[in-house]
Amino acid sequence: MAPPEGRAQPTAFVIAMMLAFAAVAVLGVMLRPLLPIDETRYIDVAREMRLEGSWVLPLKNFELYTDKPPLLFWLINLVWTAVGAVSGFAGRLVGPFFALVTLAGTWALGRRLWDNATGATAAILLAGLSVFAAYGGATMFDTLLSTATLAGLWALISALGAPGVNRWAWGGFGLALAFGVLAKGPVILFHLAPALLAAPLWADPLCRPVGRDIAKGAGLALGVAMAVVALWVVPAAITGGAEYRRMILWEQTAGRTVQSFAHARPFWWLLAMLPFALFPWVWSPSFWRGVAKLRLTDRALRLMLMQAGAGLFLFSFISGKQVHYLLPELPAFALIAARAFLASGTAAAPGRWSHLPVIVLLALAGIAPLALAVRVGDAQTAALLHPLWGPIGFALFCLLLAALVWRLPQLFGLGLSGLGLVLGFVGLIASTGLGPAYDSAPIARQMAAHQAQGLATVTGRYNSEFGFEGRLTEKVQVLTAEAAPAWLAAHPGGLLVAKCRDVPTLDKAAAEVRFFYGHDWCLWPGR
Repeated sequence: MAPPEGRAQPTAFVIAMMLAFAAVAVLGVMLRPLLPIDETRYIDVAREMRLEGSWVLPLKNFELYTDKPPLLFWLINLVWTAVGAVSGFAGRLVGPFFALVTLAGTWALGRRLWDNATGATAAILLAGLSVFAAYGGATMFDTLLSTATLAGLWALISALGAPGVNRWAWGGFGLALAFGVLAKGPVILFHLAPALLAAPLWADPLCRPVGRDIAKGAGLALGVAMAVVALWVVPAAITGGAEYRRMILWEQTAGRTVQSFAHARPFWWLLAMLPFALFPWVWSPSFWRGVAKLRLTDRALRLMLMQAGAGLFLFSFISGKQVHYLLPELPAFALIAARAFLASGTAAAPGRWSHLPVIVLLALAGIAPLALAVRVGDAQTAALLHPLWGPIGFALFCLLLAALVWRLPQLFGLGLSGLGLVLGFVGLIASTGLGPAYDSAPIARQMAAHQAQGLATVTGRYNSEFGFEGRLTEKVQVLTAEAAPAWLAAHPGGLLVAKCRDVPTLDKAAAEVRFFYGHDWCLWPGR
């Protein structure tokens, strides 16, 4: 197929953009605390598995943890083994590493489906996508799932690219499915099954296998996936007991899917979030001019549209919607956007007035924290954004990003602005009260000093917010508010940690931590 007009991106610039992404991710790890409740929980699950030698069964608060499979925790422990220490910094590099793999995979997939210009441009677009830069630096499962999705698409394209049953390609598809299941569970099917089921819409009918061969290949892939996953599931199910088997074989798969259609957030929520999630690219008029030039006769474009659209559609039905659930679909969006920018023929031209929407949004983003800091909002939010030099520096940084959008070629300026906005927010967190407001270390250190005498909390569900930072080696007891006074009397030297509002039967403690994770926390020593 003929490539669209527009110039290929220099390889050196693509690599520089990926290195800039890596730098922002590493700076984020260095400057911001582990964010509750996800990052604090996941890294502590990995630590407890190491501490207890429980390599098959994940542990949270020294009990079986059934919510997620073990791959992320294994990888964190692999890093710790390599560096010879349980290091928060080292362990938190697993997510960014797979984000970089996803960038490289997007480049390679674009080169395979179209040409190097498309692949290189898509890598730049994905690196500059603010939501990818933000979540790509986090200790979560979604960058692993993005890598698994790209690997699965690559294998599926190979499997459907020639008649007969390509056993190696279908086997690779099965390995990608297994990787995804071990990373986050059967949700990998939401990301890969639509591409397989919609093969008639994008695969070349002159090359793809007949229906019977596709069924055989899919069966082979499913068998490979089940065999690999069984290497963990079977020992886990045997050693975990009946309740663990029920949770991992039903509640965390089919049971969760059935229950998820309660629509805690409305169906349209993810669609409404897209203008913010896809910043800055969808705010560029050049993007939309290029979209108008694209044609659905391009089979590869159909695949990417189906890949991105099916994920958005399916996750709209899930009750607990989060923007980062769509991370595995972002490479498909980046490839579509790359075709659009190349088709517009303006990728290397300065944006100037055509990018006024992005410039205005950057200005508003810069002004908002400063306005809140001088009490345009509530007093608590204003206090979190002090000292004022933090919001002032952030506002000036956003003005610099706006200048880059104005002066640099479109992809360069927009990409750096999206990536830079994430860096600016990291700096804002590090320079104001936002950092301490999400830092579990102050409470965790006090808990560590009391753990020999006993630790307890009052909460609906303790998520190991303090385990890693406190290096806790004892289980935190979860109590009802009514049982708290008796526990304190029975544990002299122990420590009860809870949101102050959750224990109205006790007076506020002398040791009070203000506004951690949105609440005031009290620390009551045992009497």
